[in-house]
Parts: sequence; structure tokens; C-alpha cells
Amino acid sequence: ISETMSTNEENKLPLNGRRAIPPNYSNDEENEVPEMEAFGLIPRGFNPRDYLRVVDIYMFKDPHEINKQEHHTDKYYNPKLIVRRGQAFQIQIEFNRPYKPETDQFWVEFLMGRYPQQNKGTYIPILVGNVLKPGQWGAKIIHRENNSIRLSIMSSPTCIIGKFRLYVAVLTPFGILRSRRNSATDTYILFNPWCQLDAVYLDDEKEREEYVLNDVGVVFHGNVEDVKSRSWSYGQFEENVLDACLFLMDKAELELSGRGNPIKICRVASAVINSRDEDGVIAGSWNNMYDYGVAPSAWTGSVDILLEYYSSKQPVRYGQCWVFAGVFNTFLRCLGIPARLITNYSSAHDNNANLRLDFFLDDEGKVDTRLTKDSIWNYHCWNEAWMTRPDLPVGFGGWQVVDATPQETSDGMYRCGPASVQAIKHGHVCFQFDAPFVYAEVNGDVFYTRMEKNGTQVVENIDTTRIGQLIVTKEVGGDGMMDITEEYKFREGSDEERLALETAVMYGVKKQSIQDTTYQPQTDVDMDFQAQKAVLGNDFKVTITFRNKSRNSYTATTYLSGNIVFYTGVTKREFKKHSFSAKLEPSSSNSFDIVIKSSEYMSDLLEQASFHFFVTARINETGKILAVQKAVVLEIPTLRIKTKGELVAGKETSVIVEFTNPLKQTLENITLRLEGPGLLRTIKKQFGRIPMNSTLTWEVKFTPMRPGSRRLIASLNSDALRHVYGELNVQIQKP
Repeated sequence: ISETMSTNEENKLPLNGRRAIPPNYSNDEENEVPEMEAFGLIPRGFNPRDYLRVVDIYMFKDPHEINKQEHHTDKYYNPKLIVRRGQAFQIQIEFNRPYKPETDQFWVEFLMGRYPQQNKGTYIPILVGNVLKPGQWGAKIIHRENNSIRLSIMSSPTCIIGKFRLYVAVLTPFGILRSRRNSATDTYILFNPWCQLDAVYLDDEKEREEYVLNDVGVVFHGNVEDVKSRSWSYGQFEENVLDACLFLMDKAELELSGRGNPIKICRVASAVINSRDEDGVIAGSWNNMYDYGVAPSAWTGSVDILLEYYSSKQPVRYGQCWVFAGVFNTFLRCLGIPARLITNYSSAHDNNANLRLDFFLDDEGKVDTRLTKDSIWNYHCWNEAWMTRPDLPVGFGGWQVVDATPQETSDGMYRCGPASVQAIKHGHVCFQFDAPFVYAEVNGDVFYTRMEKNGTQVVENIDTTRIGQLIVTKEVGGDGMMDITEEYKFREGSDEERLALETAVMYGVKKQSIQDTTYQPQTDVDMDFQAQKAVLGNDFKVTITFRNKSRNSYTATTYLSGNIVFYTGVTKREFKKHSFSAKLEPSSSNSFDIVIKSSEYMSDLLEQASFHFFVTARINETGKILAVQKAVVLEIPTLRIKTKGELVAGKETSVIVEFTNPLKQTLENITLRLEGPGLLRTIKKQFGRIPMNSTLTWEVKFTPMRPGSRRLIASLNSDALRHVYGELNVQIQKP
């Protein structure tokens, strides 16, 4: 069998001196494969009809048939055969006469791309043998009847993934006869977490069901004191999503021969999912202006975004971190790489990865927004993908951080990962890729520094526990929250934590030591700040409490600054200033309440209803400064979803979405979205206005196609109110 199938066209291509064959990174392009590949001159009397000839190939590709059932691919809404690598599948070949093993010789060929080559894994000839060996390509006959034979084909657990073209080739004395090109026999080969020899093998069935087969998930947002959650539809099995995901690898120009390696796939995908380089999938926007696009908070899932990108080839507007992470999760699960969406609360966005976030204070102890460049995100979402890391020492496989939100460049592109979670926990940040950046996101210290008139910096306060306080993901098999902080870091203050930090510093994470800054904090007075749970549109109060543990009387000049912020911790504007003098009696506690009125914040409120309070207090007697900061997120009202009548597969039913406007103002320009993976594609509806205290009702008729438990997810977006969600779990009965 020839190593490269040569075509005339190939010989005319302009070649550069370095490679004999042009780059091969399109899974969609094809080469012409001759139906008769002659060995030389063909004698005049040669008639191909005298030889064994393929009449038909049957792929067992329906969802209920053996291949899709055994390979866990029966949920894909795709008519072609989809199998997972390293596991046997069956096809049946019908010839024009009974097959005679003594004289007939045939083999099966899988081809990918325009320049198939055996040594690149894009041209795979499979000879028929007597046994299947795990770990390599092979085929054996398992059944013969009349003119048909049934083959069991084993793929290699390291083969490239994507869409292959299938041919059956028959040897004749004068040349090779091939079956016709037939796109119905195209075969998708995906990663296989069920196969022990695959790099993405995951040994727990419940985890495989969650991290590969679950098509809905939960995104945790809000902040540490007030964790909020919403559903996200991953929809990795919906129509055309698999092709869209393969297109992303073409778009990222990943060589076909590299597509068996999950490390490479994750790395290029983390760059192509954001639009900062080479027009990737989603354009990020963090400025609350979403003209000519969809507000990030309005999306309910990944399918609309991926399919819009697949058809337009233009970045889809707009996304923020959970949107990038949601789409990335769909991509990974769709290809068969186990993946989960992670939320890191109080995530450090440090502009120079030095484990130190600097908040500069002016003379009065207020934060100077001009000098302060670092920010703390209320939360930041990224993904973890599960794989072995043969490129690293033993022990760093398992969950890897990958992040598609464009924050910093890595090797010249906006991408991040894969970085081993285990390496981050132990401070071994020397191991590729981007571990120091992720280490800083979960481990920074917050420095409050005052600039003296002569330019010297005085460190007034250091908070070592604020960053990466809580790291969570959705629990396996439920919608609750699983705390995975300990996967990323040892307990605050433990010996192991210190050691991991010293290791990270040794490997080049910059950390300024306290010694080079004079720092003597006020230790005998504690200051605490609490905010009352509040619903959007209402007044609420905040409380500052001092505890004077000393025998001295102190007075504290206290300054409260309330800011409306993006969830990234970047301030939009200060809406509340309040200062007072507090008398602190010896060995006692004092509390001071401050009321925040809705009229003070409503006009400028951003979509995540997020505030950030800075409180600084100067102890007049000692000149020392106490500082505390806290994020406060308001409760946003939810959508109600109800179903009418019973839900039976194949029978029309209707669902009702309701929303009551709780604000002291009319809502305008409302868009509702509703979707449910496996139930209905996204439906959108526009409404002009909802007066205060009025209720909007929207009824949608649809016909569920398959029985089983499903989830409906809805979102509401308007000028004054965003991040309004609702969801409903439904059980579709068998007809």
C-alpha cells in the first residue's frame, strides 16, 4: 500500500524547502482517491467486474445500534458513525459475491484531510487478521453470511481525533480497486475516557457521566459571602456542534497529526475561544456597553455561540469569563475530554504576577484609583480538563487548568494552560504551561500601601487570606456546590502552605518580602465590616464594628467608600462617601450602622449588582491604619418557569415563563431567552416595557422529542436589569 496517495494536483503545488507536503490542518478538505489505482499498464481484457467488488457498507450508526451504544455516543444528534478511540466497533461489507479468504484480499482505509500520510496518522490502512490486539489498529471477521462479512475494527488509543473518510480496497493482479467515496460512511473518532490506554482515561463511571456526558451544568458566581448559581446549557450533543468543535481546531491551524494529543488541543483551544488573536469564537467586553451584540449575561448556553461562529466565521459578541468557560467546557466534553467549570472567588488579577496586589492609599487613607493597577475579581471562571501529562514528571497528571478568558499573553498569544492543579498546589510552577499565572490568581497577598509626600511607600496593612478564598465546581450527579479549594492550596497558615510558597518563589514567582518594607500593624484593635442581605432596589444597611482589645482609649477617624464595580473588581464610580469619628473605649466593642439607599445606587448599577466597600480607619493616637474591603452582591429576582399539562415525547406541550418587576421603575427593552438541551433550540422574544410591580407572562409551545430528565433554562435582559435567570427540571415521559 503506497505511503502517500499521490494525485496530480499535489505535484503542482508550490512547495517550500522545508517540507515536501503543504501544512495539513483542515479536517474538511479532501483529496481525490482513485477508484482504480493501476500498478502499470492494464491489459485490454481486464474487467474489474471479474473481481471482488464492494456493493454496500453498513455502519451500525443509529443511536440504538451496537456502536453508538457501546461507545457512549448515542446522544449525539448526528446521523454518522461516532466512535471512541481504543475500542472495537463493527461494520458490515456486502460484496458482489461470497468472499473467498484463500484468493480474495481486501483491506479497510481511513483517511483524513487533503494530504493523507501513513506516518502522520492521516492515512490508516487496516489489514484483516485473526486477532484484535488492544493498543493498535486492526480488523477481524466476526461473521460471514452469503455475500456479506461483518468486521470488528479496533482503533489505536492514541490515534488522531476528527472525521475520517472510509474506503474498502480490493487487491487485483493489475491494481487496487476501491469503494466509491460515500460521505454516509464517514466516521468520527473521539477521545475515550472509558479506555485505560487513552490519555484522558477516567476510572469512575459517575464522574464520566458528569464530566463527559452531562449536557447541562451550573455556573457559580456572586462572591464568597454570597455564592450564587445559575444553569448553563453545554449542549455538546446538539446538531452541528461536533462539526463546529472540529472547525475550531482547523481555525487554530492545529496540524492534523497533533490532534491525538489532549495537551495540544487544550492549548490551541484556549487561544481560539477568545477573539484576541486570529478572530476566535467570542469577543470579550467588560464595559457594560454591548451595542451590536448580546450582553454576556443574556446567554443561556454554548450552542447558539458555537453555531453562530461556525456559520459566520466572525467573533460572536459578547462574552465574559463564564461565557468563555461555558463554551470551552462544551468543546472539551464534545470531543470526549472530561472537563468541568471552576469558579475561583476573590481571584487576583495581578498585572505582573508577583503574588502581591497593591492597593495604594492617599493621605486620608482612601484608595487611590489612579495608582492602583491590580484588581480582585469577585469571581473568575476557568476550566479543568482531565488528562495524563507525559511531558511532565510523574504525579502531575489529572486535572489541568485551562482558561480561555483573555487576561495575559502566553508565548505571545492570549491563552492559558494546561497547568497541572497538583503542580500549583505544591508550588512546582516551573512545569508548563502558565502555572505561575494561575498560582498568583489563587495565592496573592493584598498590600495596602500609603505613598508619603517624599515618594516612600509605607505598608499600612497586609491581608494574606483574601485571595482565592473559595474554589468551587458543580458536584457530581447533582446541582450543589463542591468545594475544591484544597485541590489548589494547603490550609492557610499550615507548614505545607509555607513550603509550597517557598517552592513557588524558588521557581521564579516573584514575592516581595516584608523585610524591605517597614510594617508594624496595629494589633490591639480589630475592625470588621458586615452588610445586610439585600434585594435589588431596596435600601440596606452596613455595619462597621471595632473591637478594642487594649487598655487604652482610642479615637478612629473612619472613612467608608462604596463603589459600583464590575465583577472584575474594576470601579465604575463611587456612589457613597461617609466619614465619622469613632470613640473606642478600652476592652470593648462598638458598632456603627450606615444606611445605603436604593436611590443612591440604582441609576448606575451594573449588571451583576455588585458593590465594593473600602473601609479605612486611622487610629489617631498611633497613626496606624486599619483597612478592610468587601464585595457585596444584591439578590436579583428570578424568572419562574412552569409547564402546562403532562410532558410526553412526541406530544405538543407548552411552557410558561413569568417575571414580576420588583424595581421602583419601568423596565424597558426586554429580551427573554429560553432553551433546553435535547428539548428545544433557543427561542428569543422581545418585549417593550414592564411597569413596576407588573408581571410579564410568555407562553412557548414545543414538542419534546426524547424521553428522559431535561432542564429548561431562561434568561431576561433589559436596560436596567440583567443577570435574571430561571430554570426548571422536567421529566419527559415515554409515549
